[in-house]
Formats: sequence, structure tokens, C-alpha cells
Amino acid sequence: MKAVLKAENINKHFKKPVDFHVLKDINFQINSGEFSSIMGKSGSGKSTLLYILSTMDTDYEGKLFLNNQLVTGKSHQELSKIRNEHIGFVFQFHYLLAEFSVLENVMLPAKKLGRLSTSEIEHNAFSKLKMLNIEQLANKRASRISGGEKQRVAIARALINSPSILMGDEPTGNLDSYNAENVFQIFKRLKEEEGLSLLIVTHDLDFAKRTDRIIEMEDGYLVK
Repeated sequence: MKAVLKAENINKHFKKPVDFHVLKDINFQINSGEFSSIMGKSGSGKSTLLYILSTMDTDYEGKLFLNNQLVTGKSHQELSKIRNEHIGFVFQFHYLLAEFSVLENVMLPAKKLGRLSTSEIEHNAFSKLKMLNIEQLANKRASRISGGEKQRVAIARALINSPSILMGDEPTGNLDSYNAENVFQIFKRLKEEEGLSLLIVTHDLDFAKRTDRIIEMEDGYLVK
């Protein structure tokens, strides 16, 4: 199996107010097309780990590989490009720009990458909305749609650059059970039909049990 993401001996310390060893010797990999979830009590290090894996936090010891390329030690500029190109991210809060239309929100990361023309980006963005059954919202302002719809728009935006991996930090945390199930089914379909790798931090055991693998964390360690 091809590893999309690989962590080798990741350690993380918070230095203030006192030294706190938050992540301890983290070793694991996510393979191509694998749908994994990370679980653990509050304070176990889940979100801290996810921020390192997504290259947003660079203050750690150890090595991180994305598509077999070492990303540890690269400049913030290089990492920003890698992130935009290879990692889709869905947060608990959707972070949509309220005054922009749904379509414009989805187009943003592709405009930032600057590889395609505006019309190509628009076409891709619309097809992502269609894939998630929300193409009818394309021209609505982001402030005018429901919470469940906003999260689907956020997923479409995360997919616009065809990332190698989709990461989520409690992406169903703010949703009712109906919309949470919707999001799960979208993720499952992305794995099965698009061959996408997914790594999702969640508190929802029902969600986690239906993923390919649960990575459990306790006190900064991975529990086998």
C-alpha cells in the first residue's frame, strides 16, 4: 500500500508555563484510500497531532512525510503551497466568507494555487457542489444557507484542489445527527468512489466505529 502520510517519532513539547510533553513518539501511516479516525479524551493530543500532520504546526521533533516526500524542515512558504495542493481541511466551524457566494467560497483555494483559469476553477467548483448535491446553492451568499449546508460547502472547498488527503477536526461536532450522518456518508463516498484518504478527529464513537481504523490517543501516546 502507498503511504499518503507518514509520521516518524513525532514528539511535541509545550514550553510554557512549564515544559509539557504533549505528543510522545508518534509513529503511524495513512495509506492511499484509507478512512481513519482519531479518538481520545480531551487533552490526549488529538488536535495537536492533527495540526502537525497538516503542516500547520512546525514546532516538533521527528519526521513527517507526505506522498513519501519529507516535509519536515521546509519553509512556511513551501509548506503553505504543499498544504494548499495536497491537504484538504474541514474544521468544526466552516470558516466560510459570509459576504461571498457559495461558489466563490469553494473557488478560493484553487485561485490561491493559481494553476487554472478562472473559468476552469469555476467549472471545477460547480462540479464539486454537484457531487455533494448542493449545486442549487452556488449563487447564494454563504451567510444565507443552513449549518448543514455550510459544512458541505466547506467540504467542497477542501476538495477543490484534488488533495491527496482530507483531514477533519471534529467536522460533525456542530451538527445535529441528521447532518452528521450526511457528512459521514459524503466521506465514505469520497473514499469508495474517489479513492481519497481521510483522517478525521472525532468524539463521535458511532462515526469512528464505521471508519476503516480508529487511532486511539491517550496522554500523548498512540494506544494500539
